[in-house]
Amino acid sequence: MRQRKDLLEGPVGRTLLELAGPMVIGIASVILFNFVDTLFVSRLGAEALAAMSFTFPVTFLVVSFSIGMGIGLTVAVARGIGQGNREHVRKLITHGLLLANLSVVVVAAVGLFTIDPVFRLLGAPEVMLSRIREYMLPWYLGIGFLIVPMMGNSAIRATGDTKTPSLIMLFASAINLVLDPLLIFGLGPFPRLELMGAALASVIAWTVTFFASLWVLGWRERLLEWTRPRWAEMRASWQQIFRVGLPATANNIVLPLAVGILTRLVASRGTEAVAAFGVGGRIDAVALIGLGAMATAVSPFVGQNVGAGNFGRVREALHFCIKASLVYGAATAALLFFSARPLAAIFSDEAGVTQAIVQYLFTVPVSYGLFCIAILVGAIFNALNQPLKATLLIAVRLFVLAVPLAALGSSLAGTPGLFCGVALANGLSGAMGLWMIRRIRKDPEAALRGPEE
Repeated sequence: MRQRKDLLEGPVGRTLLELAGPMVIGIASVILFNFVDTLFVSRLGAEALAAMSFTFPVTFLVVSFSIGMGIGLTVAVARGIGQGNREHVRKLITHGLLLANLSVVVVAAVGLFTIDPVFRLLGAPEVMLSRIREYMLPWYLGIGFLIVPMMGNSAIRATGDTKTPSLIMLFASAINLVLDPLLIFGLGPFPRLELMGAALASVIAWTVTFFASLWVLGWRERLLEWTRPRWAEMRASWQQIFRVGLPATANNIVLPLAVGILTRLVASRGTEAVAAFGVGGRIDAVALIGLGAMATAVSPFVGQNVGAGNFGRVREALHFCIKASLVYGAATAALLFFSARPLAAIFSDEAGVTQAIVQYLFTVPVSYGLFCIAILVGAIFNALNQPLKATLLIAVRLFVLAVPLAALGSSLAGTPGLFCGVALANGLSGAMGLWMIRRIRKDPEAALRGPEE
């Protein structure tokens, strides 16, 4: 295993930025992957696009599980690296990938035999089930090439290497970009497979990530064991992963649920408000890529330094994240404020829709700074093996603050009031995060001396 002393000894702010930088590329690659699929499938017509849209809740659930377990593996591996326990790290990663393989068998088996009833439950009409099966059959059969490398890339990031996983994700997105039109539309010698082609292009791209992540972990880093695992050791590793991974999975799942509730509230204000809310959410996703990268980078940094007992560096990292959140949030909000009208014009030429988009961009981004603090504090709680605090923070932000305040704002001031409610919820969640982490800001060693969750 390569030594990465910079996580334990380098300047804190610079180290975090160096970790986060490559992740911007990785996150952008994932967004591009999904965007390209949707773009090409939309050329097949409304029915094909609707069929693919019906698959999103199911595919999102599987991906959310993989991301959550990946967070759990990242935290456990980073702790082991910080403690200098190479043998334990190898067991954790090997057992984590075995857990991923077991998950693949369960997901694929259940998924393949429940396609029709599940999508009927989601409201898909009978005439569309055949189109959905076109996509989901190869998707389920190839799901192992998605789940296993997602866990593998999480383990690679835990070593302090965020560049390699990002390059793997970028290469996979490029392969998907090339294969999508060939397999969907049957260009050149390729058959026209339509939705099945979109799924096969994804599976082929995932296969590249599968072998690349295994090569990095098994041969370059020598972090995989090739002996028969012992059940007691494997169970202990899985418990470590589940301790953070299950709450992280729950966090990923409740987010779209809350967005669905908010969308229902917005729908009461009319189609223009719904369009603006949808556009605003997509702009948020792009504008906050840097936040996602920092949240991903902070986990291995904090995990390794807690494992090594470098509590002063943990406090430095926390202070840096707070300052970086405020600066990043303010800069991004200012940029969106001055570019609100040109951005709105890109997405719509209808006066009502563009006006609502401008209202969104004038209101919600004001809360970005405190919102970034809330997200980073949650990531730090996960890295500290305190995932229930992260879960509490996100649950309060979404269900105790965002939904009620948006409803109140909507009843008092219509669409602008609804957007104000969302912004206020973001700001209050950031304040709550600062309050929850106050003891660690003052004395991290004393705050972390107690029993972990």
